[in-house]
Amino acid sequence: MSHRCLSHLEAVARAATVRNLAYALDVDLTTGDELFRTVTTVRFTADPGAETFLEARPEHLLGATLNGVALPADAFAEGRLRLADLAADNTVVVTAEYAYTRTSEGVHRFTDPADKQVYVYAQPSITDAPRFMACFDQPDLKAPVTLSVTADPSWLVRANAEGVQATPGRWEFPATKPVATYLITFVAGPYVELTDSHDGIPLGLYARASYTEVLERDAPEIFSLTKAFLDRYHELFGLRYPFGKYDQAFVPEFSWGAMEFPGCVVFRDELLFRAAVTDTERLERAAVIAHEMAHMWFGDLVTMRWWDDLWLNESFATYMGYRLVAEVTPWPQSWTRFGVGRKAWGYVADQRPSTHPIAPTEVVDTDAAFANFDGISYAKGCSALRQLVAFIGDEAFLAGLRAHFDKHAWGNATLADLLGALSQASGRDLDAWAQAWLRTPQVNTLRPVIEWAPDGSYASVTVQQTASQEYPTLRPHRIGLGWFDEDGAWQRTEVEVTGASTPVPQLSGVRGRGLLLNDGDFTFAKIRMDERTRAELPALLAEQPDSLARALRWNSAWDAVRDAEWPAIELVELAAGSLPAEPDVVIVESVFGLARYAATRMVPADRQEAARSALAGAARTLLATAAPGSGHQLAAARSLIATAADDDRAVLRGWLSGADVPAGLRVDAELRWAILGRLAVLGDVTEEEIDGELQRDTSDRGEQEAVRVRACRPDPAAKERAFDLVVTEQGQSNRIAVAAGDGLWQPAHAELTAPFVARYFAELPRSQGRSGDMLAHLAKAAYPVYAVSEDTLAAAQAALAGDMHPLLRRALADETDDLARSLRAQQAA
Repeated sequence: MSHRCLSHLEAVARAATVRNLAYALDVDLTTGDELFRTVTTVRFTADPGAETFLEARPEHLLGATLNGVALPADAFAEGRLRLADLAADNTVVVTAEYAYTRTSEGVHRFTDPADKQVYVYAQPSITDAPRFMACFDQPDLKAPVTLSVTADPSWLVRANAEGVQATPGRWEFPATKPVATYLITFVAGPYVELTDSHDGIPLGLYARASYTEVLERDAPEIFSLTKAFLDRYHELFGLRYPFGKYDQAFVPEFSWGAMEFPGCVVFRDELLFRAAVTDTERLERAAVIAHEMAHMWFGDLVTMRWWDDLWLNESFATYMGYRLVAEVTPWPQSWTRFGVGRKAWGYVADQRPSTHPIAPTEVVDTDAAFANFDGISYAKGCSALRQLVAFIGDEAFLAGLRAHFDKHAWGNATLADLLGALSQASGRDLDAWAQAWLRTPQVNTLRPVIEWAPDGSYASVTVQQTASQEYPTLRPHRIGLGWFDEDGAWQRTEVEVTGASTPVPQLSGVRGRGLLLNDGDFTFAKIRMDERTRAELPALLAEQPDSLARALRWNSAWDAVRDAEWPAIELVELAAGSLPAEPDVVIVESVFGLARYAATRMVPADRQEAARSALAGAARTLLATAAPGSGHQLAAARSLIATAADDDRAVLRGWLSGADVPAGLRVDAELRWAILGRLAVLGDVTEEEIDGELQRDTSDRGEQEAVRVRACRPDPAAKERAFDLVVTEQGQSNRIAVAAGDGLWQPAHAELTAPFVARYFAELPRSQGRSGDMLAHLAKAAYPVYAVSEDTLAAAQAALAGDMHPLLRRALADETDDLARSLRAQQAA
């Protein structure tokens, strides 16, 4: 049903009206396959005679009473239930039937194709709690929630609080501590459960039955990480985990990476590794686990007042996540992965037309809030926090956090509250820092200006800072500068960059080479290199002892390509020459992805085949030299598959049949689907072969991969079917639609898919029955990224001039900016 999004002004007015709030939610999951029923009882106090509204988005409103009196039919419209003439003490009871979704919004219902078992989970997102209850859906109206769930007696049900099965199929959960509505969840189904405990905290892991073997295999690592992270957070925050038990449920078709529901964190179950993975993926899973746990304090215990402080939740959790992985796990290169992965996402987001301050002064409504779940709120904000820690010191930072938690526990707080606590702890006024870093958008560029002495030493080194014309703010940056000395040892100094030009007198007279700005990666800025360093880059990457420093050099090169300052082929050739000898698999995988992006979008069309061939050659070299069974070997195999051409088909076919497989390489289901996808692009896969593979892999992942592989085929009917799944068909899983979009466009199929470019821009904005968030997902998954031309850019700009959902507009505008950059890169080459 249609509904109005909540504005900030409405939220402020409602928060001033509603007090002493509590919910009782009774959920019945036994009413059928399409609909479920809930009874929401809302109790609150208000000034007599006041008026407000609840939000609810049911399929059928069966009844609603205010203080025992039925509300009139016209009280419910546009997803809102008007409550007029309130008493001092109020009780609202709303009985309604709601629709299950397949889009990980509201209550998601999933039938596992492997065994036909059914699973459901509640995902209120930031605006979807009204898809399963009547509520005041805003973060500053926190309330205890008493939950009851009726389900199949064979099912297990878990939620925020510790529940009991009072009678067969009837689960009762005591009232939670005060939580915001976006943090309410339950998971229900024949989940497999593994339990443990640590320091008095009960721990649980959950997955669907068909993942039993995978869960049992991964559980020791996940439990170990969970315990280490709990210990470290207790040490850092001086406050124990506040929500009793700590469950972690891995659920199917979850659209986000994870969600920080207190007491019952929910993850996408791809984070249970059913196939071989590299340390990159294990590191990222650890970072997600630590990220969600950080939210228990920052977000769940202390919650933002409104969505303008969304960044505080996500930036803080991102910072703490990567920090803890570096401190207490086997992957100390955590910040390397952040620098060449997540941070690169932040740089891209901050240079788009949709850029915004980390901490915007106004988020007018919940649609605008959704749009800010981006690389700025996560990665740039994390980098700003790293700069803040460098600015005030770690001890003051942690002391300020502890004071913040103590003062605002179980309530709401703002950026001003946090800055006040940090200022008091550090003795530094942070207003100017916050204005420069948090209240202004866009990114600065730092570049070294070097004068050389006749003997080859640095006569002078100056750090030049520039900003965009539209956003001219020059920020303070505390950065490291690194270089190789005469003996080949890596040296480092620090400087505080202020204004347009900052001299570095400590480098005058120093014999050095390969100067690297922002060594240590403590600021958020575009880094350029001097021409001598650029010329020596292959040798410098080979000699550089620190993986983070190598990642920073790669980031610098990548950003220069995105800005069309360097030809994209230079990055591709650098990657092809350097990655076979790169010792850190995190960099191998991350940089190979950047190089492949450049090769297929930013290199001119007449040189793309040579670029692909260079990357495939690098993959072959790495595969031949990698240790059997190592992450490097798996990364090389994946890279070769992604860049394979006709002359590699025999190799890929051999791997599928078990012939000539490199020792130690496991050709599991994930790798088989990747091979089939590439062979499909090359026109060498039949429908019968896809069906046969689907019989081998009867999982939902198999179904999704079959859709993607079919979309990869150079067949007009296959492309038409994929396009329909993205744009036209309703009711299928979010993952199926995204898989179709992933396979639709291929660099080798430009002529075949050309007719779909105009149709994409014309028809997607008219797609009916999908949420703005889902439209944004599809817009990104199915954007014609390889159709890099003036015609595509014109079609995109024409579409953006029309009417569409604001979240779809944001997604299209962002992808179109990337397209324009690719076009400029090709034209500048």
